[in-house]
Amino acid sequence: MAKGYWVSVYTAISDPEGLTAYDKLAGPAVQAGGGRVLSQIPSRGGRVVAHEAGITQRVVLIEFDSFEQAVAAYESEAYQKALAALPDGFERDFRIIEGID
Repeated sequence: MAKGYWVSVYTAISDPEGLTAYDKLAGPAVQAGGGRVLSQIPSRGGRVVAHEAGITQRVVLIEFDSFEQAVAAYESEAYQKALAALPDGFERDFRIIEGID
C-alpha cells in the first residue's frame, strides 16, 4: 500500500508567532491521525537550498501509512480545529499526495 504525505509550503508568513496556536493544535491532531513529521524547515533547524521558483520559508512534510489515512487526518475534527486557529497574514500551498509504492 502506498503511503500518503502532507506537503505544506508556506509562501508568505507575516507573523510567525501567530502560528503558535495552530501548531499546538495541529501537532496532536497529526499524531492522532497516524502522521509522522519527516521534515519541518527552517523552524526545526533543517537546511534548505531553494532553486528555480523555490522559497526558503517554512516547509513541512508529514508521512502517513496510506493516502486514505492522510486524507482522513486532514478531515478529522481535531485538525479542522487547528485550521480554524490559523492566523491571517499567511499563505501556504498544502497538498495531500500519494507516494510511490
